Amino acid sequence: MSKQADLIVGLQWGDEGKGKIVDHMAQTHDYVCRFAGGHNAGHTIVVGEKKYALHLIPSGVLNPEAKNIVGNGVVLSPVDFIKEMHQFENLEGRLYISDKAHLLLPYHAEIDRARERMKGDKAIGTTGKGIGPAYGDKVARVGHRVGELHEPRKLAEKILAHFEMNRPVFEAMGVETPDPQQLYHELVEYKEALEPYITDTTLLVWKALDEGKKVLLEGAQGTMLDIDHGTYPYVTSSTTVSAGACSGLGISPKAIGKVTGIAKAYCTRVGNGPFPSEDFGEAGQRLRDNGHEYGTTTGRPRRCGWFDAVAMRHAVRINGVDQVALMKLDVLDGFDEVKVCVAYRVHGEEIDYVPYDLEDAESVYRIYKGWDRSEGARNFEDLPQEARDYIESLEELIGCRMGIISTSPEREDTIVR
Repeated sequence: MSKQADLIVGLQWGDEGKGKIVDHMAQTHDYVCRFAGGHNAGHTIVVGEKKYALHLIPSGVLNPEAKNIVGNGVVLSPVDFIKEMHQFENLEGRLYISDKAHLLLPYHAEIDRARERMKGDKAIGTTGKGIGPAYGDKVARVGHRVGELHEPRKLAEKILAHFEMNRPVFEAMGVETPDPQQLYHELVEYKEALEPYITDTTLLVWKALDEGKKVLLEGAQGTMLDIDHGTYPYVTSSTTVSAGACSGLGISPKAIGKVTGIAKAYCTRVGNGPFPSEDFGEAGQRLRDNGHEYGTTTGRPRRCGWFDAVAMRHAVRINGVDQVALMKLDVLDGFDEVKVCVAYRVHGEEIDYVPYDLEDAESVYRIYKGWDRSEGARNFEDLPQEARDYIESLEELIGCRMGIISTSPEREDTIVR
């Protein structure tokens, strides 16, 4: 039996459609493990007439046989996690939270929003959910972990001491010290709701792998938002690439098996920052409307543009991708022509790699003939010839096979090659 886990990773700027593929693959896996990110991420999964928007609970929750793990690399907002749990019944024995995951508390969101206000037109465009401040506290070694909920009074005292020590900073940002009684009661509520699910998830994953169970690893956001390899500083605060699964769950690199990278047949990003293949015209708006490109978590309209083969080739290499799942091919139905960014022009020079700073990069496009009627196709041969030509050209450009192709939000409208 295999002692390696399969891994799913986003290859663009997030929102690639990872939820559908995790849901698709979770039907054949025993464990689904989330290794990074917070509730700023959102997976939308459509099953029949019902739509689920997941933010923290792994997408495997829709498979009644799968166990779901929230790893130590996640920053967990108890308020939002508890709300999300209310969508489901009988989660005990199916859901586990790492005692080493860091807590994201309401004051983290206040700090996040205050910092964005103070930056003015230099704001990053965060979701304001507190992700950056929570990870910042973790790295600064002043954060608090889920396991501390076992002793809410002691945790409340530590939080209040931190506020007292940093009073001038919090006052300058307009962030108020929590009320001691209210803070304590909130922490008690978190403990009562979450304690049955808190455990050492690293041991749990090790045991599953040792027993030859099928384990699936999922992150959040995408490679171009990685704290090291993305378009810094317009990135998230966690490691979104495949290597993040090792630190975010406590597993060895040798424990990672097949890596599936997720990408849209076009490109989107949310928030500020460089986006070389963005289309500001009618085509960009049409992509947004056809693809319903509005944030699962925030409802914000996403910036839309064409497939960026340069950034994708970069992401495929960083993540060690074995196959790509190409999402939302049907959104391109009806376009007379479809563009692909095949190089960047930076200060007059044409390059075929992702530079240190994408701010001044302009896309060099290759144009393909459009197609119609890819929606709902479940076999590669059922796709229009132009769509097949497009896919095969992308494979050549990024150096990786498109093993899965999604042709609608429906679970069954998926081509597996």
